[in-house]
Amino acid sequence: MTKRGGLDTEVAGLGEFVRVEVADGIATIRLDRPKMNALNAQVQGEIAAAAAEVTADEAIRAVILYGGERVFAAGADIKEMTVLGYPDMVERSARLQAAFTAVADIPKPVVAAITGYALGGGLELALCADFRVLGESAQVGQPEILLGVIPGAGGTQRLPRLIGPAKAKDLIFTGRFVPAAEALAIGLVDKVVPDAEVYRAARDLIARYATGPALALRAAKQAVNKGLEVDLATGLEIERLHFAALFATEDQKTGMRSFVEKGPGKADFPGR
Repeated sequence: MTKRGGLDTEVAGLGEFVRVEVADGIATIRLDRPKMNALNAQVQGEIAAAAAEVTADEAIRAVILYGGERVFAAGADIKEMTVLGYPDMVERSARLQAAFTAVADIPKPVVAAITGYALGGGLELALCADFRVLGESAQVGQPEILLGVIPGAGGTQRLPRLIGPAKAKDLIFTGRFVPAAEALAIGLVDKVVPDAEVYRAARDLIARYATGPALALRAAKQAVNKGLEVDLATGLEIERLHFAALFATEDQKTGMRSFVEKGPGKADFPGR
């Protein structure tokens, strides 16, 4: 048992550099590889394992991605990559994308709590979350172009879907670091707070979902995410099927009964 932000947290899963801490139905996937949380192959594997763990645990209703008080993640381990060639990266890049996709596919609300830097792979990891809270002195960016490469873990795909192609190309083409105020203005992050309040603000943002209708939240996330990948007609069909399926859940019965008897916003959802 450990303490974070005044809360008792249980360490549910533990890798060498990535651990899962759980309190009040909220899991924190905590990166802890000194000094800058460089995302080497081992860290990538542990991130994938943590994503699988929080996905499978029905008691976990929401998730925070957190790199600690000093830095979220400064990107890939460049020293590890320098000696690699094309045959190596064909295979390794597939594993990297699979690890981050496992985070993006967590069927629960996810927020990234970003301190210090989220650069390259660090920003790409944060893009896998549903929401992003940024410290006021933190900076984000996709500086891969400065190394003679491009983002390889979703930056060319998730970033333009979030902020639009022109703004994404500016960040990717220049490799510049983006300060907090600009990141908020272009919609790259959802909230900027004092550095010391990042984790608490992320937790406050996500806590509302920890007592919500788990299956409806899952359906909403999947409908939005999958709908963005297809044409409108197909997206509407995805929505319709999820909507109809929720009428087989206890949460739907509870929510509608509570609305009729007590008014909106008063249901106590069992999460089934």
